[in-house]
Amino acid sequence: MSHLMNTYARLPVAFTHGEGVWLYDENGKRYLDALSGIAVSTLGHNHPRLVRAITEQAGRVLHTSNVYRIPLQEALSDRLAAVSGMDEVFMCNSGCEANEAAIKLARMFGHNRGVDLPNIIVMENAFHGRTLATLSATGNRKTQAGFDPLVPGFVRVPYRDIEAVRRVAEHNNHVVAVMLEIVQGEGGVNMAEDDYLRELRAICDERGWLLMLDEVQCGMGRTGEWFGWQHAGVKPDVMTLAKGLASGVPIGACLTSGAAAGLFGPGNHGSTFGGNPLACAASLATLDAIEQDGLMASAVAVGDEIRRGIGEALAGLEGVVDIRGRGLMIGIELDRPCGELVGKALEAGLLINVTAERVVRLLPALIFTTADAQALVAGLAPLIRDFLQKA
Repeated sequence: MSHLMNTYARLPVAFTHGEGVWLYDENGKRYLDALSGIAVSTLGHNHPRLVRAITEQAGRVLHTSNVYRIPLQEALSDRLAAVSGMDEVFMCNSGCEANEAAIKLARMFGHNRGVDLPNIIVMENAFHGRTLATLSATGNRKTQAGFDPLVPGFVRVPYRDIEAVRRVAEHNNHVVAVMLEIVQGEGGVNMAEDDYLRELRAICDERGWLLMLDEVQCGMGRTGEWFGWQHAGVKPDVMTLAKGLASGVPIGACLTSGAAAGLFGPGNHGSTFGGNPLACAASLATLDAIEQDGLMASAVAVGDEIRRGIGEALAGLEGVVDIRGRGLMIGIELDRPCGELVGKALEAGLLINVTAERVVRLLPALIFTTADAQALVAGLAPLIRDFLQKA
């Protein structure tokens, strides 16, 4: 009997090794990985550049603490600033930690302006993490259940409803920031339109609010740009990253610009493990591979191929609500709960996910090729077709 706390409904499989876009279980069966550890394994499995960087760094030093300078952390922060245009970077270990930092920044920003009870506008169906503050910012009552009282200071509005934001602005003088995901991953692969983001940026500028964008799942080239907001040509005041930032080595980052830069000083925030040499080495190797191997352009082409292939294979089939996404962040929405497809896919040698009960979520590694896309479509489309036709 395992002594692990029962916090996951784990699937009955364990993997021993991986190669590229494939994972192998204890019996030697291979699986096409279209989930990449929930948008984490940016470079797939056993990528030579990543393995080399981790191995070499492990032979030098793993951890020294942020009491001292960490040159690799400085190099990574410079690199992230260069590709984003942001000013400052705080290194942590995960997406929820990065979002915690963002929430603290917003509160400090508000207090500095004389707002005693600063509010942050957040979105319905959002997911920002499972710590108490990020859970409170999350827009999923099922996830929040059992953890009341939640942290106050969040005002929730419908996603992609700019008029709802304007109504809050008219009646709430405590708002200091707006926080949202460019693409809601856990919420069902819902995308914020470029015009909506531009309008949000304009409102924040007009009101003196911070625009805080959660790119934990959709960042790092997954949508075809380094960050999802770059499609809209806007720049946030705060941006959070994690998941694919180091291709599987835990790391997170909170980036600031403009009015949000310079808010934190020594003692305001910190992390024991954040930005340690090993994680930073892995992240720098990931950035190199994305850039030098043309993986952002590939994400666009391969993502288009997957959506096109799924669309053609399921054309005219009753029960398919929508096939959407950007780059290699794809959602196939059905008209009924479809969680059982995860197990069916596993049996067929495919790793997928279902989120928001009715959305098949695909998050392949950025190294996915057109041939991999075609194999995914060939394996997944019949499963969806059989599922819808039998119901």
